[in-house]
Amino acid sequence: MTKKFLITVDVEDWFQVENLKPWIPFETWSHQELRVEKNVHQLLNLFDSIQFPSEPEQNAIPKKKVHATFFMLGWIAQRLPELVKEIHNRGHEVASHGINHKLSYTLNDSLLANELTDSKNLLENITSSPVYGFRAPNFAINQKVLNAVKMAGYSYDSSFNSFSLHGRYGKIDFNGCKTADVAYKLSDNFYELPISNLSIFGQPVPWGGGAYFRFIPSIIFKYGVRRILNKNDAYLFYIHPWEIDPDQPRIGNPLAINSIKHYYNQKQTRKNLQKMIYAFSNCRFTTCRDYISGLA
Repeated sequence: MTKKFLITVDVEDWFQVENLKPWIPFETWSHQELRVEKNVHQLLNLFDSIQFPSEPEQNAIPKKKVHATFFMLGWIAQRLPELVKEIHNRGHEVASHGINHKLSYTLNDSLLANELTDSKNLLENITSSPVYGFRAPNFAINQKVLNAVKMAGYSYDSSFNSFSLHGRYGKIDFNGCKTADVAYKLSDNFYELPISNLSIFGQPVPWGGGAYFRFIPSIIFKYGVRRILNKNDAYLFYIHPWEIDPDQPRIGNPLAINSIKHYYNQKQTRKNLQKMIYAFSNCRFTTCRDYISGLA
């Protein structure tokens, strides 16, 4: 059975991340330099450039093999609707990342419902296609948020990160839920797709991407991914467009841990991502939507 490799992109700009909020409040976002469009284009072009060898018995030119899921922040989609359309038209899945990158579990019921429905409607109006998935900013998920995601009409959520030592990551009790390898089947038409982490002595170690992809040496990271795929039929990876942008503005105290986590090793991220894709050329690079469709 062919293993599945799920690349997911959290589409937000450099000034919208939680680690830089002490220096860049929401009120200043409209005055910041928008760099996300250029960075997303770099990712799209990288994915389009990947051509794996054809099977020996095939004579056809290799087709595009990398399909990813882009979790779009509504704030970005409102300002760059053509970028959303391009992502969709180039064969990738467009999913929701909320509107204003607020921690989902801090919102009251009304605001949370609005974030979920407004972002879904916005993206569907832009692409003229259904939006199936949601990812909470900073993986800030709990049972209330998960229930609200389902009620808003999504088919899946991809917000759970099992690394419990991170202060912002949320918690969900999956006891009694049916598992479909890496996914949790929460009901007949609703799934949770967690971030993939490595298990060492029964404890989850962050191995799904983001800063961990930039801090962990590439050869070691790929070794961990192989270990995950040896046990599971799929691996779910995440990245942000600003992580491939070493020329973005430098904000805040360069010695602060939040600044270090944000800026570290961005020069190598694009190249390391390309190398990792080729290292797992035997996998099928598919979207979250297509993956859960195969589970039904």
